Amino acid sequence: MYRIGSGIDFHQLTEGRDFWLGGVKIPHTKGALGHSDADVLLHAICDALLGALSLGDIGVHFPDTDEAYRGIDSKILLQKTMQLIRNEGYEVVNIDTSLCLQAPKIKPYVPVMQQTIAAIAGVTERDISIKATTTEKMGFVGREEGLVAYATVLLRKV
Repeated sequence: MYRIGSGIDFHQLTEGRDFWLGGVKIPHTKGALGHSDADVLLHAICDALLGALSLGDIGVHFPDTDEAYRGIDSKILLQKTMQLIRNEGYEVVNIDTSLCLQAPKIKPYVPVMQQTIAAIAGVTERDISIKATTTEKMGFVGREEGLVAYATVLLRKV
C-alpha cells in the first residue's frame, strides 16, 4: 500500500538570523524567522509525511506555542516525524521538493542537503529531489522578504 502526501511552508526573511535550509546552514545576509530554526524545506517535508498518513501537520505535533521547540534544530523535528511514520508501519520511497527563493543560490548546497535528508529518512540521496526557482523578482519572494518550500512524498507500507 502506498500513500502520497504534500506539504508547504513559508517563512519571512530577516537580518540577524542564521539561514537554515534542508538541514544545512547556508551563508546569507538574512535568515528565516520562526519559532524553531525556521528551515522551510524540512518543515514542508514534515507536513508532507504527516499528511500522507492523515496525522495532522507540523503545528499539531510541534506547536510554536511550546517552549520545548523554541530554536530547535528542524532535523530533530524531521527525525521525530520519521519515527511517527515508522510507528504507523510505513517507509519513505522518495521525496520531491521545490524551493521558491530569490537568493541565495542553493545549487552548491543541494548535495549535502540531500545527504542530510536521506540519512534521516532512511533512503538514498537519489531518492531526495531538491529543486529551486526564483519568482523573477515578483511578490514577497522576489523582494527577498520570504521564501516558500513545497514537498511531495511517497510512502510504502512495510
